[in-house]
Amino acid sequence: MATIYIDNEAKEANPKENLLHACLSLGYNVPYFCWHPALGSVGACRQCAVKQFRNEQDATGKLIMACMTPASEGTRISIADPEAVSFRAAVIQGLMQNHPHDCPVCDEGGECHLQDMTVMTGHCMRSYSFGKRTFRNQYLGPLVNHEMNRCIQCQRCVRFYREYAGGDDLNAFRLRDNIFFGRAEDGVLESEFSGNLVEVCPTGVFTDATLKKHYTRKWDLQMAPSICVHCGLGCNTSVGERYGSLRRAVNRYNHEVNGYFLCDRGRFGYEFVESHERIRFPLVNGKSATKNEALERFGEILREGNIIGVGSPRASLEGNFALRTLVGPDRFFAGTSDQESQLLSTMLRILREGPARSPSLDDIEHADAVFVLGEDVTNVAPIMALKLRQSVRQAPMKLATDLHIPEWLDQSVREVVQETKGPLFIAAPYATKLDDIATATYRATPDDLARLGFAVAHAIDPTAPEVTALPEELTNMAAQIASALISSNRPLVVSGTSCRSQSVIEAAAQVAWALCKTGHPAGLSFTTPECNSLGLAMMEARPLSAAMQAVGTEPATTVIVLENDLFRRAPASEVTSLVRSARHLVVLDHTESATTEAAEVVLPAGTFAESDGTLVNSEGRAQRFFQVFVPSSDVEESWRWLREGSMTGGIEAETKWQGFDDLTTVMAAELPAFASIPLVAPARKAGGKIAREPNRYSGRTSMLANISVHEPKPPDDPDSALAFSMESGPAPAPSALLPFFWAPGWNSIQSVNKFQSEIGGHLRGGDPGVRLIEPSPQPDWKYFSTVPAAYISKTDAPLLIPIFHIFGSEELSCHAHGIAQLVPRPYVALHSAHASGLGVKAGEEIKVTAGNASLELEVLLRDDLPRGTAGLPAGLVPIDAIPSPALATLAPANVKTPAGGGA
Repeated sequence: MATIYIDNEAKEANPKENLLHACLSLGYNVPYFCWHPALGSVGACRQCAVKQFRNEQDATGKLIMACMTPASEGTRISIADPEAVSFRAAVIQGLMQNHPHDCPVCDEGGECHLQDMTVMTGHCMRSYSFGKRTFRNQYLGPLVNHEMNRCIQCQRCVRFYREYAGGDDLNAFRLRDNIFFGRAEDGVLESEFSGNLVEVCPTGVFTDATLKKHYTRKWDLQMAPSICVHCGLGCNTSVGERYGSLRRAVNRYNHEVNGYFLCDRGRFGYEFVESHERIRFPLVNGKSATKNEALERFGEILREGNIIGVGSPRASLEGNFALRTLVGPDRFFAGTSDQESQLLSTMLRILREGPARSPSLDDIEHADAVFVLGEDVTNVAPIMALKLRQSVRQAPMKLATDLHIPEWLDQSVREVVQETKGPLFIAAPYATKLDDIATATYRATPDDLARLGFAVAHAIDPTAPEVTALPEELTNMAAQIASALISSNRPLVVSGTSCRSQSVIEAAAQVAWALCKTGHPAGLSFTTPECNSLGLAMMEARPLSAAMQAVGTEPATTVIVLENDLFRRAPASEVTSLVRSARHLVVLDHTESATTEAAEVVLPAGTFAESDGTLVNSEGRAQRFFQVFVPSSDVEESWRWLREGSMTGGIEAETKWQGFDDLTTVMAAELPAFASIPLVAPARKAGGKIAREPNRYSGRTSMLANISVHEPKPPDDPDSALAFSMESGPAPAPSALLPFFWAPGWNSIQSVNKFQSEIGGHLRGGDPGVRLIEPSPQPDWKYFSTVPAAYISKTDAPLLIPIFHIFGSEELSCHAHGIAQLVPRPYVALHSAHASGLGVKAGEEIKVTAGNASLELEVLLRDDLPRGTAGLPAGLVPIDAIPSPALATLAPANVKTPAGGGA
């Protein structure tokens, strides 16, 4: 640490950082615009001016920009110097000359960084009397709104969008003395991370278009800490409610997970909570029922006995455990296909028994050599892809280090590095959006991808099984990948379930294990399909086919389905047979589906916004989400429905818990894998009162004036320390219970600075979450010995592979209004040569048959597909009902498929 002097006070600072970073970390209020903790310094706005002195005797000093000056030993600065104060005020004066007087109607009003900095500098009037510069706004899609007249030319938007996130359809356009930030023409922003412009922009140029439809000021939102439910990464969010409806989701900083950013699916997918498909009241035999009627019928069904439970990878640990407790461990099933259950079990066993550790997303960002095997990371785990984009900067950073250029001096670093990128190798079934930064790419079928992986492992450690009959080109590529991984300091292997291939997962583990064995400890990161896939796998429940077998063996069986659409998990014919064979079908869910339509009793379950629960992300980190509001209808948490149903059914003794904390305690005691779950967040009795509402929250009486002129008593939350009020206890909230970031003078999202131990570092008190999975101290493993044979292409029987889309492949976000507009139409993707051989063109329909399933779909031409394959968009067509990868038969839509076609 270095000693610096701020207004004659000695302070300790990190000498590797700049003075702005140091001042903010120490709690000083220094205004800034162009600087951002994740983007570094470019010195564009001149707002962070301070006075620097040579020594104690220097009374004159000079103005310097804090973001462009290192926090070196002995540095002396003054923030309060009159010349510095005057200079900062002049900068604001210049910026505000053209800024519109529209704060009362601006979506950013009340949480605007420009407002905060204007007040901080003391600017209170304008002297400019000429006409203002004006622009025409653009249509940027259904997610992001554009108001260019509010721009202050800080450059943050293009720096994030182009340099950090890798987008190329947003740019800075200059005409004489005017600069326009936007697209070359109106159109939907193409980046999966475009929604971050809303938070990166310090003014109201880019705003949340979904919030605009039901706008509420930040201070009038009731908020709670939450976890994104739209993929397996577990990004932290803060969600806000007003008038009983969810209004928005914003980023909640977690250094180890998502940091400062969210993907668009995580930011805008919240709208499914307010979709027309929501289930808000119980149903009995397809008709609306009261809560008491539904519970009475549920109790009657439970008293008949012979019950099995089907869990869900999108339900919380508590919901799954409550169902497991109700039906018994031997009669609880995972609710995932055999294939997915096997893949998840394999991944879990590899992470527990092997020597390679599952890295956090922050670890992934700092990896300096990466091998991605069988994953379309951008569409499956988007924020991981954003982290990988930063990882390719790690190795070239040595060029800047050798020239003594600090990492935070962003523009200079990029000038030195230019287009140099660290090693990133991608082997996937089709082109991905990370290919533009990849050192080399390889596109092949899952078995061939696995063969490359096993070859890389053998090149690292010759004692690993050899891959025979490998083409020379792939042998050379394997050697190149192995050399890059061995030469790095922090190698990383990324894989997952997307290829639906056991061999691909084993090959990825083989590479990481070979690195560990040869003295190069590697990270091994597996993506998971849904928000709690790994948590459900840790319960070691049997797959869905076992539930079907149980119902087939005992026809008088009652089936309880927890937050799961079984028709997405297995062929429709098999699920229909299950439904018909069951004596009763009870479904607890929050969104309508084919499964709820077939149920005798439907109980409206709470979404993540209406309930408390724990999810385990793909790293193995357990994290807690909290209820943001009490629904006005009969919606309840799934575990609470099960608790009340068991009481009605007279089997209360089986459930050894009364409330949420009791439930987590019992789960931790009964399942050793979850022994640390009570540590994820403080119990209700352990924490003080924490307000969900900002202290400027208004309208508590008027919101219900149509019912009563008296302000009602706020609801009580029996499950957490979060209060439905503006009143908090004296103690600061633990990081896991922070509902929003706010500090005096800091109303924007930049207020997170006040909650970090160091800017860009960990939150005070530690980042939320508890890791449940670590490698064994004495790992007991051996190399996998089965290497698949090379795939033999068959034009007349192509191999079906899943193609993933960030909008469409995930189940819940498709119900969000904004995202639904971006979901592609169902299709079958073919190589142009393959389509030509079949006599079909793009846009024409073709019949796809695999096993007993048959679909008629439009043809989409994709020459990035390996020959002898065809692609189906995961989630958009029932590919989950087809054993995949699987051979298929293709024929024009008006031609009958020959008997025996397909495989």
